[in-house]
Amino acid sequence: MSATQIIFWFLSALALVSALMVLFSKNPVHSVLWLIAVFFAISGHYILLNAQFLAIVNLIVYAGAIMVLFLFVIMLMNLNKDMESQKNLWMKLAGTISGGCLLMILVSLVRQSPEIAGKIAEVKTGDIGLIGNLGKVLFNEYVVPFEISSVLFLSAMIGAIVIGKKD
Repeated sequence: MSATQIIFWFLSALALVSALMVLFSKNPVHSVLWLIAVFFAISGHYILLNAQFLAIVNLIVYAGAIMVLFLFVIMLMNLNKDMESQKNLWMKLAGTISGGCLLMILVSLVRQSPEIAGKIAEVKTGDIGLIGNLGKVLFNEYVVPFEISSVLFLSAMIGAIVIGKKD
């Protein structure tokens, strides 16, 4: 077993255990912290796939900004067990059926994995997810759409400042 396989299985186990802890944690803050661990494991998988840009974006956007927002909302809502409503039988049944459908889809994907792996091996070149290649394409072929989007983001920031400014 190579080091890459050991790291892959470790990250997979970490992601699965952390995802289960997100579901089974009684405290919502602990659930968010376990979700951050899931995002770190997924970023590790991205690095193993040679997609460093996706790994960094996943950490910055999801594990950073979105999780801070989740924690802020959870603390703002002040969730208590007294306020938690009991779920009726139909909701539990709908959740069970949805989970069963998801399980069937995952099982069918696992059964098709040798076919998919063969197709991926034909396409794999080794430098697809590198940041340098993405930057070259972004600033050579797509420089005009990139600049237009930057002007739109700038106008959105100015608009947010104008709306938020008090008279």
